[in-house]
Amino acid sequence: MSDRHLHHNVVVVGSGPGGYAAAFRAADLGKDVLLIEKDDVLGGVCLNRGCIPSKALLHVARVIAETRELADKGVTFTAPTIDLPSLVQWKQSVVGQLNQGIARMAQARNVTTLQGTARFSSDRELQVDTDSGPVRVTFDDVIIAAGSRPALIPGLPASHPRVITSTGALNPAEIPGRLLIIGGGYIGLEMGTVYSALGSEVSVVEFMDSLLPGADPDLVRPLTRKLKREFSAILLKTRVVDVKPGKGDRLDVTFEGPQGTTSQTFDTVLVSVGRRPNTDSLGLDHTSIRLTERGHIAVDNRQRTNVPHVYAIGDIAGDPMLAHKATHEGKVAAEVIAGLPAAFDARAIPAVIFTDPEIAWTGLTETRAKADQIPYAKGEFPWGASGRSLALGRKEGKTKILFDPDTKRVLGAGVVGPGAGELIAEATLAIEMGADAEDLGLTIHAHPTLSETVANAAEVFTGTVTDLYVPRKK
Repeated sequence: MSDRHLHHNVVVVGSGPGGYAAAFRAADLGKDVLLIEKDDVLGGVCLNRGCIPSKALLHVARVIAETRELADKGVTFTAPTIDLPSLVQWKQSVVGQLNQGIARMAQARNVTTLQGTARFSSDRELQVDTDSGPVRVTFDDVIIAAGSRPALIPGLPASHPRVITSTGALNPAEIPGRLLIIGGGYIGLEMGTVYSALGSEVSVVEFMDSLLPGADPDLVRPLTRKLKREFSAILLKTRVVDVKPGKGDRLDVTFEGPQGTTSQTFDTVLVSVGRRPNTDSLGLDHTSIRLTERGHIAVDNRQRTNVPHVYAIGDIAGDPMLAHKATHEGKVAAEVIAGLPAAFDARAIPAVIFTDPEIAWTGLTETRAKADQIPYAKGEFPWGASGRSLALGRKEGKTKILFDPDTKRVLGAGVVGPGAGELIAEATLAIEMGADAEDLGLTIHAHPTLSETVANAAEVFTGTVTDLYVPRKK
């Protein structure tokens, strides 16, 4: 047992978006807070190896794509020169600015930070392994925000330098000539978008029968059409059965799918088949904390576990594994600890895929409504009728809104097209506020903007749209 001992009102394990939000909110409410982080900088996976660096690279990819798209509009550019070390350095500078900002906010709030790997010794105690030795940490309350990590496929040569996860993909030493992405989910497609723009021949293999399984098919369709033009191959209903080292550090990959068993050779394989919670590294077997069947920590709507003074938030507390959901949960946990009447009571949690085009949805989806036989009505507005969309040279998008057939209130929404991630906020607010179709349709939106398509979709439902001809319902 270490001679070094710390005790705080609130201890937060993990400094990602949920963890630092929990720590800062607890400090703002007068608690003495310790924030423990295993990495040498604050911010967690989202800031350091996920949301932020990927969006920085996606911005670069989008600019490259825009220069190419202008060719048929009378403007041409020479092919870009990619200085990869400078690109990675710029991406890292973006991350660094945010790291420093979080550290400054922790200092301003008098939040104590401790770098080290934390494991529970009991329900009331943690041992934190630091560079200067182990530290015993006790607490009145603890918030577990230890996040998740990329899932791996059993049997794959994970130690091979050319078999990478999203972490490696965000810090490339080179641009592979041929890149295989295993998994057609949002991480794989976002990384595929980046590497395709930078010059890789990208192939995607997905076990299910469509990309982005679970998303509404009509939203995914425009993206699939575009990626089929840009990627070398999209293999659906196909699985990888073997990956072996080939000649010259390349990888020989064997597939099984509708065309039978086939093999191809790739320079790099990116494994992107989801994420798994970090519950197995926390020493939870020394506690009374209960887990779900999927290995998450079970919590109630106040983020409390079955142990009254232990809370869990973010990826480790279950789906959806989204940074903004973790932030909200972190604030709830801190407020409950401080005695406030807080609870996680969100009517809608938006999801955004930052591909090109972007896909976003919130609230009820058509897929779920059909599966659960939930009654709904719908208003859709195609972006081919949007002046702003046409001026951008992007007419493939659309906005759709689902309404309660009786009350006309907004139940859900989906958008596909540039900036979908920004537009979905209006629909999320509408759901939270209990807005109905007329609330959206009668709100004056600036022209010409893509935000008009939200009002237009509502007007399609109410029958008042003038930017489309919709035959009158009998």
